[in-house]
Amino acid sequence: MNTKLTLKLNKKVIDKAKRYARKNNQSLSALVESYFNLISENENSDEIEISPNVVELSGVIKLPEDVDIKKIYKEHLEEKYSQ
Repeated sequence: MNTKLTLKLNKKVIDKAKRYARKNNQSLSALVESYFNLISENENSDEIEISPNVVELSGVIKLPEDVDIKKIYKEHLEEKYSQ
């Protein structure tokens, strides 16, 4: 069952959304519904969704097992902000 929803948004945002919808052969209503579905699915999830780009890059750099990444990062931050 479909229900009407009225939104007040910035005109530039609406224009951009309409162009995006047109370019992707979707209605603006379908875009909004997809977004609402997406956020409602993630609402109850404790896991952070990892983007495909991050997944693709995961494991590209192989470090020795004895490297303490947290220690190195801490030292980096101390050096960066101690000046």
